[in-house]
Amino acid sequence: MKGWLLHHRQAAGQALRRLTATPVNTLLGALVLGIALALPAGGEMLLANSQRLAQRIAAKPQLSVFMALDAARKDVAEIESRLRKHAQTREVHFVPREDTLKRLKASEGLGEVIESLPRNPFPDAFVVVPRDEAPEALEAMRTEFAKYSGVEHVQLDSAWVKKLDALLRLTRLAITFLAAVLGIALIAVTFNTIRLQILTQGAEIEVSRLLGATDAFIRRPFYYFGALQGLAGGLVAWIAVLVATLLLRGPVAELASLYGIEFALHILSLADSALLFGLAALLGWLGARLSLTRHLRE
Repeated sequence: MKGWLLHHRQAAGQALRRLTATPVNTLLGALVLGIALALPAGGEMLLANSQRLAQRIAAKPQLSVFMALDAARKDVAEIESRLRKHAQTREVHFVPREDTLKRLKASEGLGEVIESLPRNPFPDAFVVVPRDEAPEALEAMRTEFAKYSGVEHVQLDSAWVKKLDALLRLTRLAITFLAAVLGIALIAVTFNTIRLQILTQGAEIEVSRLLGATDAFIRRPFYYFGALQGLAGGLVAWIAVLVATLLLRGPVAELASLYGIEFALHILSLADSALLFGLAALLGWLGARLSLTRHLRE
C-alpha cells in the first residue's frame, strides 16, 4: 500500500515539475481552458442568481376556490375544514360573499351597478396558498378541489409559474449543451498537449519499457499532468467568474434598487465551485487517457 501511494506521489510530482518547467506554455494552456470553462460556469452563476431573484419578485401562486351560490353555511364550513387539513395547503383565507359585495360597492364606478342588482351575485370563496409551487402540484390540487361537493369553480393563475419554469429549464439546457461542447474542446486541448509530451519523451518511454516499466507506471504521470492542467483551467475559470460577479454586483444592485428590490449577485456556491474543479480535472484526465490510448500503441 505504501509503495502504491509512493508511486502516485512521485507521478504527481513529476507531472507538476513538467508543468512548472514551461510556465509560459502552462499559463497559456490554463487560460485557454479557463476561458472555455468560464462560459458555462458564468452561465450557472447567472442562472442561480436569476432563480433567487425570481423567488423574491414573483408573487406566490394561489388557488381561488369558489363555492356554489346556493351553498349552505354548513357546506362552506366543511370545505374550509378540508382545505385547512389538506397536506399540501400552507394557508387558507376565507372571503365571505358579503365582504366581496361591500368591497365592490365601494369601488368607484361600480357602486351604482352593484346597488341595482336584485341580490348578491358573488359566492363565498377561499384563497389557498400551496406548499408545493411546482406547476404539476398546483394543477393536481386544482383538479382535486374542483371535485369537492359544493365547489363551483377553482381558479389557478399558474401561467407565470409555467412560463418561468419553462424559461429556467430552457436556460439550464442551453448551459448544459454549452458545457458539453466546451468540455469536448477541453478534452481536445489536453489530448494534443499530451500527444506532444509523448512525442518529446518518446526515447524516455522506450527506455522505461526496456527496463521493465509497466504501462500503468508510464501512463500515471501523464494522467496527473492532464488532471493538473484541467485543474489549472478550472482555477482560471473560477477566478474569471469571481471577478465578473464582483464587477457586476454594484450595477445589478443599483438597477434592482430602481425597482424597489434589494438584490445582490452571489458568487458561485461551494457545491458549484467543487463541481467546476472536479469536472475540469476529470476532463483533463479523460483527454490524457484518450491521447495515451491512441499514441502509446503507435
